[in-house]
Amino acid sequence: MATSDWTPLHNRFYRKIEQYALLWRDVDLSKHLVAAAQLGGPIALIRNDSASLALKASLGAKQQLFIYTASGAEINCIQWDKGRIVAMAWSNSERLICVIDAGTVRITDMWGDAISFSLGMEASEYGVLDSQFTSTGLVALTGNLKLILVEDIANPRPKLIPDPGIVVKPSTWTLILPQHNASSQSIEILMAVKSTLLLIDAGTGSFQDLRIPGGPFTSISVSPNTKFIALLNSTGKVLVVSSDFTKQLAEFNTGMSQAPIQMAWCGNDSVTIHWEDLVLVVGPFGDCIRYVFDGTVNLISEIDGVRILTNDRAQFLQKVPGTTEDIFRIGSTAPGAILYDAFDHFGRKSPRADENIRSIKQELSLAIDACLEAAANEFSPTRQKSLLRAASFGKGFLEDYNAEKFTNMCETIRVLNAVRRFEVGIPLSFSQYCHMTPEVLVGRLTQRHQYSLALNICQYLKINPSRVLIHWACTKVRTAGGTDVNLLVQEITSKLSSIPNPTSYLQIATTAYHYGHTKLAALLLEHEPIAAMQVPLLMSMESQDSLALARAIESGDTDLCYAVILHVKRKHPMAEFFRILKQGKSPVAMSLVQVYAKRVRDVQLLKDFYYQEDAKSEMAGILVAESFELTQVPSRINKLRDAQRLYQESKDHMFEAKALDDQVKLLQLQSTFERETGQTFSNLSVSETIYKCLVLGHVNRAAKVKADLKVPEKRYLWLKVKAIVEQRNWEALEKV
Repeated sequence: MATSDWTPLHNRFYRKIEQYALLWRDVDLSKHLVAAAQLGGPIALIRNDSASLALKASLGAKQQLFIYTASGAEINCIQWDKGRIVAMAWSNSERLICVIDAGTVRITDMWGDAISFSLGMEASEYGVLDSQFTSTGLVALTGNLKLILVEDIANPRPKLIPDPGIVVKPSTWTLILPQHNASSQSIEILMAVKSTLLLIDAGTGSFQDLRIPGGPFTSISVSPNTKFIALLNSTGKVLVVSSDFTKQLAEFNTGMSQAPIQMAWCGNDSVTIHWEDLVLVVGPFGDCIRYVFDGTVNLISEIDGVRILTNDRAQFLQKVPGTTEDIFRIGSTAPGAILYDAFDHFGRKSPRADENIRSIKQELSLAIDACLEAAANEFSPTRQKSLLRAASFGKGFLEDYNAEKFTNMCETIRVLNAVRRFEVGIPLSFSQYCHMTPEVLVGRLTQRHQYSLALNICQYLKINPSRVLIHWACTKVRTAGGTDVNLLVQEITSKLSSIPNPTSYLQIATTAYHYGHTKLAALLLEHEPIAAMQVPLLMSMESQDSLALARAIESGDTDLCYAVILHVKRKHPMAEFFRILKQGKSPVAMSLVQVYAKRVRDVQLLKDFYYQEDAKSEMAGILVAESFELTQVPSRINKLRDAQRLYQESKDHMFEAKALDDQVKLLQLQSTFERETGQTFSNLSVSETIYKCLVLGHVNRAAKVKADLKVPEKRYLWLKVKAIVEQRNWEALEKV
């Protein structure tokens, strides 16, 4: 009977569903530190009983951190030698966060890949007493009763919260996440200190004494929707208050004076409290349900219930969903119940089937939807089938019913049944599945290396499978070992080529390079469809600079080309630099180097470039430009002589060679004149030199310049007339 496992709590019913007989053996939860992830996530166990720890220490043996699926199947066993774990929890990406008493945090995935970071000097010096977690971060309590906040473990930046003045260790504490409509968007820390409650703002460090009567409190728990807070005091009284502490919503006396082992919410409707051998479910109206267990259990709060782990069983306690209760409650007259009853009569060929259908004709669509939702909320395939058949039976009486609802729900149920199998061990309820979304579920299956199931779900629900295949390929690469590289590349490309849209190989190649498979990384990058994506990794690889430059040029991105060119220039000697540029046999790279050198006025790079290109005339131009920057005449002459020789090697630049020869002669004459007359002639042109000589009365020197540099007679006479006029020597002017 569908209601045989229902237990009433005031006006609603609760049911305890056995999900798995756990596959692990000889596990005593009372002797382990346990961390179980929400949404059917994995379970981490490590021994924390003093006798076992003392024995391992005496033998010099390492502790073992076990990671299991929710069905108790072992995923991994990690040898643990990083120190004593004071608290651990799973992040929303299913990475295990372990806070160590020495003041460090170690974050590991299910397969042992881990990173660590320190909580700072305060934690290192005084140690860590305890820690509370959010889905992405944590707050640690140090030995000197200071609080350290890490908002995001993916980018850890430990921040010491301003001291609220705590002088004794809190009896219990928890974190309150900010709500979307709350005025403060900071995490709040709720602490039971002595007989009062302190609320500390993690952002500002400000705190207030809530002065809630009934303390001291031994347990605090926040509901999954963060709207309610359950408080249990030392006399066994449970108080439920709103998260802004303005309303007391419920009160219940458990009659238990000893502190509980654990308190957790069962969805957002009731509170479960665990003492040894007992789990008490407290409802909102002062009622309770008692469940007896053998020894210690572990409670994992979910959005629609609570998972209960015993030493050998995994169970799920939840409030019976509304549609399920409407259909199966004794005496129910809800449309869904009548439709289900009609289908039952139809199977027995009873005329009452037609009567029932007629009675709910106007509400038949609602009845079908109720049966579909009830089927999704069931864990029993037999009951799922009967409800789906009832919905299909009702659908036959409606011409305009949206059949897509039915097919979508069938797909959802099939996916849920597939991941609930003990081999997979993700016991999701329908509400949890909707909260998680199919894409996240596929991601979690991928993380567990359940690639075949993940791909089947992607195909079934029409989800892009590229993420699954990329993760599979990265795993293949990590475990490649002595596998033939070409065969491995062929296997990976054949799988990824089955995806309609082009898939990036960059992540796979990066993984290969990270694990030391450089050749494999280079071969994989050849299949990357976007050339620009290949370049950064190629730049970091040895002996792949030529290929990086070629791919950058293919991309057509000038900035990317410059980035590669400058990287190669910094990395290699100049000769090797130019050899790499020429390897690609593309003029683009060399042209970019020339443009860059001119733009930033890197003369030495330009000279090296022209030398490599055997561009003698351009080299000569640089030498000429350099000569004008020199002040010493001999040095300038040497530069010009070098430039002249380069020009003379080409018949096309004889004019430039002759012009430089004349410039050298002029510099020599000017140097001689300066030495003989004490006047300045440097940087003057030929005409200016002649003119100055004539003005100063050095006619012979002017004539020498005219003769040596072959100045035309007409120009010389014109300069002579100007000089005479300047001297106001009118008699000499008449003689000209």
